[in-house]
Amino acid sequence: MTKDVQTWRIDAPGQTLVLASSGGIPGALYWGAALPTSVDVSSLAAGVARDVTGGMIDVLPELSLCPEAGNSFQGQAGLVAYRDGVALHPRFLLTEADGLRFVCRDATEKLTLTFTFAVEGDVISAKTTLDADGVVALHHLAAPVLPGPQYGEDILHFTGRWIGEFQLERSPWRAGLLMREARSGRSGHEHPPIAYFPERGATNTQGAVFAMHYGWSGGHVMYAEELPDGRRQIQWGHATGTRPAGAHFETSKLYMSVSEAGLNGCAVAFQRHLRDRVVTWPHPERPRPVHYNCWEAIYFDHDLQELKAIADRAATLGAERFVLDDGWFGKRDDDTSSLGDWDIDPRKWPDGLTPLIDHVHSLGMVFGLWFEPEMVNMDSDLARAHPEWVLGAVDQIEGRQQRVLDLANPEVRAYLYDKIAAVLSTHDVDYIKWDHNRLLPISDATQAEGVYALMAQLRADFPTVEIESCASGGGRIDAGILKHTQRVWLSDSNDAQERLRIQHDAALMLPAAITGSHVGPRHCHTSGRVHDIAFRAWVAAQRHMGFEMDPRELTEAEAQVLTEVTAWWKANRDWRMAADILRLDSADPSVLAEQQMAGDGTQFVVFAGKAATSAQIMPRPLRLTRLDADADYKIELINRSEAHHLSRREMPLKSGPLTLNGQFLMQHGLILPWSFPDRMWVIEGRRV
Repeated sequence: MTKDVQTWRIDAPGQTLVLASSGGIPGALYWGAALPTSVDVSSLAAGVARDVTGGMIDVLPELSLCPEAGNSFQGQAGLVAYRDGVALHPRFLLTEADGLRFVCRDATEKLTLTFTFAVEGDVISAKTTLDADGVVALHHLAAPVLPGPQYGEDILHFTGRWIGEFQLERSPWRAGLLMREARSGRSGHEHPPIAYFPERGATNTQGAVFAMHYGWSGGHVMYAEELPDGRRQIQWGHATGTRPAGAHFETSKLYMSVSEAGLNGCAVAFQRHLRDRVVTWPHPERPRPVHYNCWEAIYFDHDLQELKAIADRAATLGAERFVLDDGWFGKRDDDTSSLGDWDIDPRKWPDGLTPLIDHVHSLGMVFGLWFEPEMVNMDSDLARAHPEWVLGAVDQIEGRQQRVLDLANPEVRAYLYDKIAAVLSTHDVDYIKWDHNRLLPISDATQAEGVYALMAQLRADFPTVEIESCASGGGRIDAGILKHTQRVWLSDSNDAQERLRIQHDAALMLPAAITGSHVGPRHCHTSGRVHDIAFRAWVAAQRHMGFEMDPRELTEAEAQVLTEVTAWWKANRDWRMAADILRLDSADPSVLAEQQMAGDGTQFVVFAGKAATSAQIMPRPLRLTRLDADADYKIELINRSEAHHLSRREMPLKSGPLTLNGQFLMQHGLILPWSFPDRMWVIEGRRV
C-alpha cells in the first residue's frame, strides 16, 4: 500500500474489522479480537506491509474485498464474469465510502461493486452487489473476502448425510485451495454453509477462533486458499454458475464472528444472532410449546378415532402442539402420488380436518400440519394439468418418486399460495412443517429466491403461523431460510445416540429455541436400535422438546419417566430457550457434554451424554466453563435416581446437592457417577 491510505474500522462485541484502501477496492487490514478504541487504525497500514523477493512480481497484489484477476492476483478471483462470451478483467477504483458502505467502479467495463457491512448484535454481516451496464453472465461473485488466520493450522467445516447431519471435518491449511460447494439446490446435508478457523491449540472453551456463516439456502461455494506468498483468503458465494445472465447480482449476507474464548465464543454469537435477530417469532409472548408429531405413529394410515386416541395420550404426557404429518391430501396413501394436490382427501377426512382440530383444541393443544409445497408427483392432478411447471428435463432421474416445481415461475407460486392459504384461512392452523425431500435436478439460484418469495407472502398474510424448515431433516438450515421460518427439523433420525452427537455439533450454529428434538419410538425406525426412555427423553430435552412415536406403546413406567422429564423441561424452558449452549471440553472422548448458561449467569444446566464405553474404568472430571471464579454454586444431579446398581459408592453428588466453588468447577471439574453408555447425566447449577 502507498502512504496515501484511507482506513475505516467496524467494531462488534469481541471483534474489530479494519478496512483500508489506497484508491482501489478496500481490503482487510485487520480482522481479529477487538482493538482498543484508542488505536489509530491509520497507523496499522505500515505494520502489515510485506516484503518482496526473488521469484515474485515487483508489487504484491492486494488481498482486497474482491481480489481482481486483472491486477495480477495469483489466487481465486472474487469476480468471474463474461460479456458476450468474453471474460471481464475489471480494475475497480473506490468512488464512495462511509465506513459501512463502499462503492467501487470500473469505467471501462462499466461495472459497479458495492460492499455493505453492518453490525448485527455480536456478529458483523457483509454482502457484495454487482451492477453492470448491460447484460453479463456471472460465474462467481464473492461476498466480501477476508484473510484467513496466519496462526491457524486447521479448518473446521461440516459434512453430513440424511440422518447424519453436521459432521465435523478437519482439514489443514496448506498451499492451494480447499473448496466446498453445495450444488443440490439447497444448503444441504453435505455442505452446511458454516466454517470455523481456529488458531493453533484452540478448543471449545479456550483459544482464538474465527468463524463464518453464509446465509443462503440455494447452494453455495467456499474457498479457503493459501497463496504462494503465504497469505490466506476465505471466500463465500452462491454456487458457481447458478444464476441467469443479468445486470444486477447480490450475494447473501456473510456473518462473521471472532472469539478469544474458543469455539464457544463464535457459537454463542451465531446462536444469539439467529434466535434474537434473524428469526421473527409469531408468538413472542408464548413459551415454546412441547411438540407432538404423529408421523412415526401412523405414517399414511389416517383414521380420526385413532388420531384422537393418540392426541389424548400425547396431551396426558405433556404435549402442547399436535402435528398431522404427511398423508392428509389428494389420494396420498404412500409417497408415489398426490404431491401438488393440496386439497383435503375426502376418503380419509369426509368431514375435513375440523373434527380432529376441534379435538386437539379441547385437549389444550394447538394444531400443526405438514406440507411439501416445492415438490410434485407425476401421479398428481397438478402434474397432469401443468407438466410445464416441473423443473428440469422430462426424462430426469426422480428422487423419492417426486420432482420439483419451478418456483421461479410466478404462476407456480400463485398456485401454491392459493392452495396453502385456502387451508390456513379455513382451519385454525398454528404451525406448518414445510418439507423438502428432493434434491433439485439442476442447481438454480432462482429456485431459492422463489421459495423465499412464497414464504414471505404467506408470513405476511398469516403472521401467527409458525413454519418449520425441514429438508429430509437438516438439509436446509441457514440464516436465509430462518428469515422466514422459526424452527428447524435437525434430523430425521430420532435415534437418541445419533441425536446426541448431531445436536452437539450443530450447537456451533443453532440455539435451542429453534432446534426441534423429539423422543422417538422405543425401536428406532432409522437405526434399528432400542434405547431406554430416560436417555431418549433427556436428549430431546436438550433442545425444543417434542415426541414422535405412538405414545400408546409406552408402558406405565415409561410414561411416568417421559411425563417427569417433560414437566422439568416446561419448568425450565423460559430461561433455557434463551440460554447460551456451551460445548464442554471432555477429557473422555466417549462423553459429549454441554453447559446451557442463563443470560444473567445465575444458573446453568449440564447435559453429559455417554455415547460409548470409556477406555478407563471410572469417569474423568468434567470441567465447566464461564462461571464466576469467586462464587459458589449449588450443584444438583437431578436424575440421580437413574444410577445403576453397579454404581456402588454413595457419592455425595448422588445423595443430594453440593456447594462447590466456581474456580474449582472450571479447573478440577465435576466428577460424575459411573454409568453405562447411552445414558445422560443432568446437573443443575445455581450461583449461591
